Order: sequence, then structure tokens, then C-alpha cells
Amino acid sequence: MIDYITPRTFLFATQAVVFSVLLFVFVVYYRTFLRKYVMYWLVSIAMLSLSYFIKAFLPYTSVDLASNNWHFIAEFILQTCQYSFLFFLVLGVFNAKTHKAIPNKIPIAGLSLIIVVSLTTTLWFSFDPSQAFNHFYLTISLPSFIFGCSFLALASYLLFDKTSYFSSKVLMYFAAVIGLRYLIHSFISIVALTEPWFRQLELFLLYFDVAAHSILGFILLIWMQGAERFAAINAINRAQYLGKHDSLTGALNREQVMAKLSDKIHELSQANKTNKNQLKLSVFLIDIKQFKFVNDTYGLKIGDYILGEIASRLNHSVFMPQAVGRLSGDSFMFVIEFEQASHVDRAVSHIHELIERTFRYEQQEISIQASIGYCFYPDDADKAEELLQKANLALHHAETNNIATVAFKEGMQAQGRHLLIMEKQLRAALEHDEFILYYQPQLNLLTNKLEGVEALVRWQHPEKGLLAPSEFLSEIEALNMHNEFDNYILDKACQASERWFNLYQRRIAIAVNITAIEFQNEQLVTNIQNLLHKYSIPSRYLELEITENVVMTDIARAMDSIVKLQSMGIKVSIDDFGTGYSSLAYLRELPIDKIKIDRSFIHEVAINDSDLTIVKSMIDLSHGLGKRVLAEGVETVEQLNLLRHLGCDAVQGYFISKPLPEDELVLYLKRKKR
Repeated sequence: MIDYITPRTFLFATQAVVFSVLLFVFVVYYRTFLRKYVMYWLVSIAMLSLSYFIKAFLPYTSVDLASNNWHFIAEFILQTCQYSFLFFLVLGVFNAKTHKAIPNKIPIAGLSLIIVVSLTTTLWFSFDPSQAFNHFYLTISLPSFIFGCSFLALASYLLFDKTSYFSSKVLMYFAAVIGLRYLIHSFISIVALTEPWFRQLELFLLYFDVAAHSILGFILLIWMQGAERFAAINAINRAQYLGKHDSLTGALNREQVMAKLSDKIHELSQANKTNKNQLKLSVFLIDIKQFKFVNDTYGLKIGDYILGEIASRLNHSVFMPQAVGRLSGDSFMFVIEFEQASHVDRAVSHIHELIERTFRYEQQEISIQASIGYCFYPDDADKAEELLQKANLALHHAETNNIATVAFKEGMQAQGRHLLIMEKQLRAALEHDEFILYYQPQLNLLTNKLEGVEALVRWQHPEKGLLAPSEFLSEIEALNMHNEFDNYILDKACQASERWFNLYQRRIAIAVNITAIEFQNEQLVTNIQNLLHKYSIPSRYLELEITENVVMTDIARAMDSIVKLQSMGIKVSIDDFGTGYSSLAYLRELPIDKIKIDRSFIHEVAINDSDLTIVKSMIDLSHGLGKRVLAEGVETVEQLNLLRHLGCDAVQGYFISKPLPEDELVLYLKRKKR
């Protein structure tokens, strides 16, 4: 036992302690940062430390292993540790460089292969003293060859890596030197094993390896510190970038685009003092039409892709914008510098072309449109916030009136202030239930009986009295309050239907106007189902009317909603038919139940041959497509008789009855109570 306590034993034991301390440092690093590559290196250092511990107690002799089972087991463990050290070192470098997750099956497969190789090389020739040289080649020369090739391959990988930095370069040189050391040792151990100087060479390599492994430990520590410092710098840079840019699109955020606009205004104001050619700025606000529909139809992932692509197209515009920013969800700012007004007109057309160019994502092709509002510096304002406000007013005017592009004009501020006041009053009216329904009877011309009623909304304003729809519906549309207002009216109509049945045991079909855009709401069918269930109303007593004053952006979505409603037994009709440019498209494509001819065609139908021809054609065409026809605005007996003669199915108008408040309509219900 005394023979074992040699300088070499002490050296190996010391190295085992040193690498155990280094292992503790790696454990702390891993628990702090949870980097996968640190875990691989941690295992690698653990294997290296264990191998030194075994060497400290395993005599470096050619003693027959069969005579001592401890020698055999130790040799096997030593081989396994050395191969594992190399394997996990390389695995950690690959993970650190690529940041790609390594499947668990790879480390498991690698360890399995290492155990098989180690067991094979330890067992082979170990029980035959005459094969001692062959056993030496398997346990010494072969590992040296494998280590040499592996380290040189690692050096080559680091050499051709594009993201090289200091610690990786140091490791590259280290791996190249160590690779050459092992290959040279492998060659010499085969050709010069019996030479006297070979023992001296091995002693030199023993100390060389101790020093090399210590250096490797320092290199890995430097790598980890550098990587975390690099990660911290990246995090700081990213935080600074996100502080100035929108995280989704990469465009400037609102704060930064306004700061850049202010800087540009200051720059131009100074330049224009000395320049004869006065430079101006045009500030465009761009809003994507029906972007919620895109998200709902194609998914948020495609919606995010489109926003990023829009920002990219705007940033790379040939007009070389002074600033491009994303102000909110689907709203962008685009600022250009110009001298002549014609440049602005071309810029407007260019922006629309950029937005309307088809977006392609995987197998999807999506086309969208935009509304644009813009204003000028210094003509409209000389401060960034004022320019933004006025461009926003122009954009709002464009969206409200369904116009593609609107330039700011004086007077829009008053309209904006009016809308702000109206929004507050309308929301208060919804909260306090100030809207009431009037009901206009509809007469069936075949049976001469009441076919149903149309619900017409009025506002019982606390100060202005009873207001007609014309005094507030346009503001509801401008404020984009269709959804909550339509649902509110539907709820009131269903409440009335339930109330009439409970009091008078009568069911009357109620027709409720719904904006065409509401048919694109995925919750429409569900909301109506809930209302019918809540108030116990048979579906055939509810009719929905689509108005033509809102252009439908996706007729396929509307058709899908209508089919679902019809499958529930709810009738769907088109109101004010004939006043929209897309009327024939509606009639041909939408699976509606009833056509309501607009009053403008009925007013002179009895005295104007052109109107008579149009009304007759509408009735014949509708009947040919299996649709019922109701004429609005019937005010004379001549109109009624003519419509009956033309085959019209039903009528409504002042000749039949004016719109009635509920207390007057129920008088009719009481008379008909059975």
C-alpha cells in the first residue's frame, strides 16, 4: 500500500479535489442560470474529477487484472469516465453555440455506446497475459486516437463557426493542441511502446494532461462568464430596442415615432428659414379595415404576420419615409417629406397599393384594405401631437363615411368634439334604458291580417325629448357601437315578445334591424340562441333585417350566419332593397327569406311608369328566386291596390299604420285576445 503513495498519486488526488471544487462552481452556475450547456459541462467535469480520483488509487501498471477484481472494475469505470468527459464536453459546446435543444435520447444513446465500448475494451484480452500488448492498445492507444480525432473535429467546428468570440477561439486552439497530443501519443504508443524513452514521454504527458485539464476548466469558466455577460448585454439592448420599437412589427412605437416627428419638424423649421424651397411633411394615419375579422378568420398568428409585413412594406417604401410607427393594434403612422402636392397624391396611391397587395402565409392568401387620414406640416399644425390629432380626425372621417382616403379640413375638430359628447350620452342612455321601441304593423296582402311588426327605435332623451333614429344612428355608426346597440335592441324586442305572450297569450313576429357588419360577428348566432332561450320565444317569431347602408366586407361569412339562423327557424330579410349598389349580388347570393322594397320606389309607383316597371321587376325577380316581397312606405289606397295586383306579399306604411308605441299596439292585441 505504501508503494501507491507516490508523487503521481498525490498529484491525481489533488486534481480530483480541484475539479471537485470546480464542479461545485458549475453546480452554482447551473442553479443560477439553468443553461443546458452548463449542465452538460457539469457532467463532463464530474466525470473528469471521478477519473482523477480513480487514477489516484489505481496503480499505473500492467498487472494482470484477473488477479484483482478491483483493478478490472476500476479500469472499466475509468474508461467510462474518460469517454463521458469527452462526450459531454462536445455536447455542451454544440448546445452553447447553437442554442438548440438536444433530445434526451442522444445523451442516453451516447452513454449506452460509451458503456459498451468501455466494457469491450476492458474485457478484451484482459484475461490472457500473453495479449498484454493488445490490451494496452485497446485501453491506451485506441482512446488516444478517439480523443485526438474528437478534439480536432471540435477545433474544426469552432474554426468554421460564424459566431466566434474570444472564449470559443481559445477553446478552438486548445482543442487543436490537445487533439494533436492524443494523435501523436496514439501513433507513438503503437510504434515505440518498447522504446526506453516512451516511459519518459508518458510521464511528461501525465503532467501535460493535468495542466491542460486545469486550463480547460478555466476556459469553460471564461466561456460561461462571457456568455452570461453577452446575454445580459443582449437583454439590455433588447430592452432598449423594445423601449423604442413595437415588439411585434419592429416599427417605432408611439412615443418614439412622435419624438422622431418632433425632431423632423424642428429640423425643417430651421432649414426652411434659409431655403427658398419650403419643405413640408405629410403625416398619414393608416387603419386596416376589419382587421378583427382577419384575426377571427385566419387566426392571430397570421394576423401578427400581416402586421409585421405591413410595417416592413412601409419601412421599405420608395418614398423613403421619415418615420414609420405602429400606434395601436392595426393603426400605423407614415411620415414623408415633400415639396409638391402631387407627391402626396402619389404617396396615397402607393400606400393603398402596399396594403392591398396580397399577403401570402403558407397556403393562405389574404387581401385587405385600409382607411387613410392625413394632414400637413406646417399648413395644418406645427406640433407633433396636433398633427397626430388632426390626421386622426381625418382618418375617423374616412372610416365613418367609408372613404378610402381623407385629408384633414377645418371643421373636423367640431365633429370630433360632437362625437365625444355623443358617445358619453349614448352610453349613459344604454345604461339608463332611455331607448324605447315603436312598432309598425305589417299587413299580409293574401290574408289581410297582421303578419308582424317592425321594431323601430326612438331615444327618450332626458332633455331633448323623443328623438328619431336620424338624430343618433349616424353617431352610433361613427362610434362603432353597432354590436352593443344591436344586442340591446334585440334584447328589448325579445322582452316585449315575452311580455305580450304573458299578458295577452299572443305571439307576433317582430322584425329587428341588424347592421350587415354584425352578421360577421361570430357571436351573433350564439347571442340570439341565448335570447330565445332566456325569454322562451319560438324562433319563428323573430325576424332579422339586414340594412344595405353598410357594405358587407365578406359575403361568405354573412351567408354562413344566415344559414345557421335559418336552421334555427329565424327568418332573414333585406331592408331598403334597391338603394345599395350591391343589391343584385345580395339577392343572388344570400339565402334570405324576404325582400323589402325601399319606400323611394313606392312613393310614385302609382303615377310613374319607371317606378312601376322597377317594382314589378323586383317582385317578379324575387318570386322567381323563391323570396317573399314586402313593400315599405305605402301611404295611399292606390299604392296598396297596385301592389296587391302586382303580387306583392305584404306591405307596411302610414296607410296601414304609423309606428306605434307599445301601449297603443297592445290595444290591438287586447281586441284580438283569444
